[in-house]
Amino acid sequence: MMSTSDRSRLPLVYACSGCSSVAQLANAFAVRLDRSGQAEMSCISGVGGRVPALTRIAQSGRPILAIDGCQLACVKACLEGVGVVASRHLVLNRMGATKRQHGECTEAEEAATWQSIKLALSEILPVPESVAGN
Repeated sequence: MMSTSDRSRLPLVYACSGCSSVAQLANAFAVRLDRSGQAEMSCISGVGGRVPALTRIAQSGRPILAIDGCQLACVKACLEGVGVVASRHLVLNRMGATKRQHGECTEAEEAATWQSIKLALSEILPVPESVAGN
């Protein structure tokens, strides 16, 4: 398990967690990134609700991957409401996943969009000092 100080060096990930298939897929991707130590998931509801501690995390200057399920872009709106623009913003139903109410995304949709998530994350990762100094 990563220490708190190690986690604070990771990019932040915020995700939709609404009721549609793509919303739940966005949340599952954020959880996967968090649990695997690739990013630190933080609470977009707290940002939208202007909870001071969670707003400070969003405003900390760390790279942010924002994952919305659909064109409503609730994650993007919550971040912008506290003056934050994500480093990368992805909308899953614009990337090949179909928005379904009361249903799930297919395995093919999940696999295809996961590749895009990993690519977007790699684009915002800080360059290690050993590489940057050479």
